[in-house]
Amino acid sequence: MLLSSGSHSALSGEEEKMSATENAAMSNGLAAKDSHADGRKAQNSDAKDLKAHSTVIHNRKATTADSVSPASQNKETHPPAHTEPEGATEKLSPEESKAVPLSTATQISLSPADQLWSSSRDTPVKLRMEGSGPGSETPITVHQLFLETVEKAGDHQALVFKKDGQCVTLTWREYYEQSRAAAKSFLKLGLERYHGVGILGFNSPEWFISDVGCILAGGLAVGIYTTNSPEACQYVAANCEANVLVVENHKQLEKILQVKDHLPHLKAIIQYKGELQQKASFLYTWAEFMKLGQDISEDQLNGVIGTLRANECCSLIYTSGTTGNPKGVMLSHDNLTWTARTADGLLGSSVAQEVLVSYLPLSHIAAQMVDIWTCMSLAGTIYFAEPDALKGSLVNTLKEARPTCFLGVPRVWEKMQEKMKATGAKASPLRRRVAEWAKSIGLQYSYSAMIGDNVVPWGFTLANTMVFKKVRAALGLDRCKLCFTGAAPITKETLEYFMSLNIPLMELYGMSESSGPHTVSIYEYRITSCGKVMPGCKTNLKNPDIDGNGEICFWGRNVFMGYLNMPDKTSEALDEDGWLRSGDLGRHDEKNFLYITGRIKELIITAGGENIPPVPIEDAVKAEVPIISNAMLIGDKLKFLSMLLTIKCVADDNGEPTDELSPEVLDFCKQNGVTATKVSEILANKVPAIYKAIQEGMERVNARSTSNAQKIQKWVILERDFSITGGELGPTMKLRRPIVVKMYQEKINELYTATEKQ
Repeated sequence: MLLSSGSHSALSGEEEKMSATENAAMSNGLAAKDSHADGRKAQNSDAKDLKAHSTVIHNRKATTADSVSPASQNKETHPPAHTEPEGATEKLSPEESKAVPLSTATQISLSPADQLWSSSRDTPVKLRMEGSGPGSETPITVHQLFLETVEKAGDHQALVFKKDGQCVTLTWREYYEQSRAAAKSFLKLGLERYHGVGILGFNSPEWFISDVGCILAGGLAVGIYTTNSPEACQYVAANCEANVLVVENHKQLEKILQVKDHLPHLKAIIQYKGELQQKASFLYTWAEFMKLGQDISEDQLNGVIGTLRANECCSLIYTSGTTGNPKGVMLSHDNLTWTARTADGLLGSSVAQEVLVSYLPLSHIAAQMVDIWTCMSLAGTIYFAEPDALKGSLVNTLKEARPTCFLGVPRVWEKMQEKMKATGAKASPLRRRVAEWAKSIGLQYSYSAMIGDNVVPWGFTLANTMVFKKVRAALGLDRCKLCFTGAAPITKETLEYFMSLNIPLMELYGMSESSGPHTVSIYEYRITSCGKVMPGCKTNLKNPDIDGNGEICFWGRNVFMGYLNMPDKTSEALDEDGWLRSGDLGRHDEKNFLYITGRIKELIITAGGENIPPVPIEDAVKAEVPIISNAMLIGDKLKFLSMLLTIKCVADDNGEPTDELSPEVLDFCKQNGVTATKVSEILANKVPAIYKAIQEGMERVNARSTSNAQKIQKWVILERDFSITGGELGPTMKLRRPIVVKMYQEKINELYTATEKQ
């Protein structure tokens, strides 16, 4: 999501009187003025303190009139001398902190850099700046982005959450103040420059404040998945050389305590929910932590903030580690702020108008880019869901927040679809007929709108009143202008289901290494396409075949700096010209919409040498046999294709799959005279109706295969569905293929051994 929106408020007349010392501490060494500034007054007595630490870049473009004098260009921007407490961030040398303008026509400061990538935490990179357009936008730091938002919407709601059952709100100004307080406390605890602050917990204001506060203090913000084992937490904390870990509760704290002795850089652990069940000098409650830095002066923090540079690392996103150890994706200030502001511009929103719900794991780039950074650029409002959001409570938060935009991973949309289908199955015959009629009208209208015809079919207004509006209200999406899906493949069946309810799902595509989005569908979309490249970015299809399918490669200011401490992996991901290799195969249509057609590492190469992308076949099977939850194609280096299947079931309160069949499967059983209510009963009795339905579905899929090599010869139903906790799915519900193969190798061997004996 991209482009820039709206002009930004100027510095006030009071700020223009700052002393030379204060000017020296300003972030990036800038000294911009606005002709309209003199008439503006601070909204409260603290406004000067809030805004005097960084220059707001007006209209997001530097002009010749704004350019600094040669004297000020050469001025050193490191902080004034002061006494630092033990453990405070070390000052940079004058050479390191000196302003390096991109050109005489800009006011920005960047650290000297001559390469587009790096694998060192303290090495800046050259930005992929364009000469004009969105890619030429002035680079800014996270702190500057935050200040812009405080300038334009300081008193607007930023964070809304529940505390002891009561709704609590933080404004953007309060959120900023608390982030500064957290930054001071991190410095007091001894956070060193470019060292990590690991955050392990469910989405909360404390998560946001820790992340932003760490960056303001010169550290690297690092999300850690709540589902990680103690050993996996240890790997991430050690890899980023974490000085501080922030954990949600005692359960997460116990993981860290188990591995603490193997983390030589760790100085403190903060628990942000619940009371500490033990006392130790390195353990702090959130309240204790927020008071720690009270004796760190504003000037001292401003001095640290003043050394931040847009082309330096400030955040690490760790990959899921499906094929090895997780990699630390290094993201710069510019990666985050440019991508967020471009997203803001694409949404075309007015300031302080958007409402979002935070519930997806913040350790993943999709949630972090939307919830923290894009919302900051929008000056929007975030409602925090409850920790059991994905177990059923999400809809309650949605109905309370009534978001204006909503991002769901495919599994979230699939769960909604399953629940609505189950509810519909219990309705009276008349209601079911009305719903089916309305959905046929809705699908017709959505397809028409998709291609720009906007032909409103007869009966649409009635269908909208009787069905669509009620469904949206029941889901809490009645104000939602845009519903997005991303982070994993979604089936055409699910897309069409929501289109039939006049809720088109806009696909986004990107990766951690592209700071989140790279192609987007906003207002213009094609079903099964992940949209068009963001403004200011480029896509190249490398080595295309005769059908136009090639490896998707990215270029833009959203492309990451490199993998922390992994130069070899970095050079694998980035070609010699700095293009990011996605590992995905794709093609463009005549309108430049991008379609993902497979993943290079997921390609199944049969013993006969045929390359087969598994996802289209898996999606086809799930569409033909709706009682199937997960399908995974097997056949790499083997003589034929087979498939592992799971049956849809009920999940327990922890998200674990149970043996109980889902309402949709129970309804199928009822219609086919099957009395089974458990997955184990289906397997034990090899229920003929179930097995016949699956086989017939397979045959329909095989009938559409382009070759015999692409036909599924064997399949087996597994005892339990895939899950995050089980290890088969990643945090965003992506299939972890190598892990599934290891887990079910015995079953796979049986499929092929049985055939060889015949």
